[in-house]
Amino acid sequence: MPQRVDHRFCVAPMMEWTDRHCRYFHRQLTRHALLYTEMVTAPAIIHGKREKLIGFDAAEHPVALQIGGSDPRELAEAARIGEAFGYDEINLNVGCPSDRVQAGRFGACLMAEPALVAECVGATREAVRVPVTVKCRIGIDEQDSEADFAHFIDRVAAAGCETFIVHARKAWLDGLSPKQNRDVPPLDCARVYRLKAARPDLTIVINGGIRTLAEAEQHLAHVDGVMLGRAAYQSPGLLTEVDSRFFGTPPQSAHPAAPILRMIPYIERQLASGERLSAITRHMMGLANGMPGARAFRRRLTEGAIVPGAGVAVIFDALRQLRLEEMAAVPVAAE
Repeated sequence: MPQRVDHRFCVAPMMEWTDRHCRYFHRQLTRHALLYTEMVTAPAIIHGKREKLIGFDAAEHPVALQIGGSDPRELAEAARIGEAFGYDEINLNVGCPSDRVQAGRFGACLMAEPALVAECVGATREAVRVPVTVKCRIGIDEQDSEADFAHFIDRVAAAGCETFIVHARKAWLDGLSPKQNRDVPPLDCARVYRLKAARPDLTIVINGGIRTLAEAEQHLAHVDGVMLGRAAYQSPGLLTEVDSRFFGTPPQSAHPAAPILRMIPYIERQLASGERLSAITRHMMGLANGMPGARAFRRRLTEGAIVPGAGVAVIFDALRQLRLEEMAAVPVAAE
């Protein structure tokens, strides 16, 4: 039996955002939140540059690989590769509404084909020992009744999926852009709550429109877990409270600069391997939100990190713009 993964608090998979540098940074803010990769297609994993696409640092655990696709054999092979890389969970994307994803016959459009999703889940579960989960919507286009949703869940659960991460909005695949699909269809959290009540045997995680940890705690009265996306990325400081509020363990550090300072050895290794500083620091911009000097902090990081050959001195300079007493602890000699 695969080891169960704690889904109480998750950071959502977000294209072009939750890359390996973002996840390493988020891990400096919370030890226990479950992190997800960006969605990677099964063919890309099988035929592409795997280390670049799905490589990650061991410090990121627990971390899940989200895969997109609709061919059971390809998904099974991609999942085997992901498990060999060391991922703690394989997540199948049945929720992304983009045109590009639909053209490849995966993402939210698969909610119209629960039998195929069940086949994909079954093949993937047979291929790996780690948990296989599904991220979906509450419905798509005209196929959005409670009965439609229940049928989808029941069919996929019968194939062995025990955990569903549900974005509590339907997806309009015909007429709305991916950006609009994140906001325009109204949230229906009650439907997700009713799913959990009807299927207590399943682990149900709610996603969509959760902006604060207080809202997340309210959801946990009805479901097993919460998943934050844009709020966690744009205001990553909120992640520093996750361990104490959701897992009952002390936070990593109360020092505002501590998460970035813990990143320094990692950043130096990445720079030595040829990575650009800006590829890493772009994920840190929101950490200083609400602090004195936040604007100067962001400006120094933005302007300094794009200079050819930029190193960690840019980060120390940016940190000194935060006018806090604790900034006296930021090492000058380390530059």
